[in-house]
Amino acid sequence: MAFDENLAARIRKNLARKKNIEEKTLFGCFCLLLNGNVLVGVWKNSLIVRLGNEEGEDALREPHVKPFDITGKAMKGWVVVAPEGIEDDGQLKGWIQRAVKFVGKLPGK
Repeated sequence: MAFDENLAARIRKNLARKKNIEEKTLFGCFCLLLNGNVLVGVWKNSLIVRLGNEEGEDALREPHVKPFDITGKAMKGWVVVAPEGIEDDGQLKGWIQRAVKFVGKLPGK
């Protein structure tokens, strides 16, 4: 599955100074992990963000956000942000920070 390399590069740049980040291909898309837990990713041309159940539900009320569903069953606590919701670096950074806040509390793998 092809993904937006430009978006992946923007995410890498945003997380360049963060420790314990690794890249993997999961779900057929580009993903970045923090301490072994998926943090964010790129599905086609959209941003995948792991926020946890409560924050994920709240995020679904925001513009350009929908559930992460690539199999016919949405993954709880995960959202997809359309390109319109991450056009500028400030928007992208905000989503990444929200993911770090949640994933950073999870036990490492």
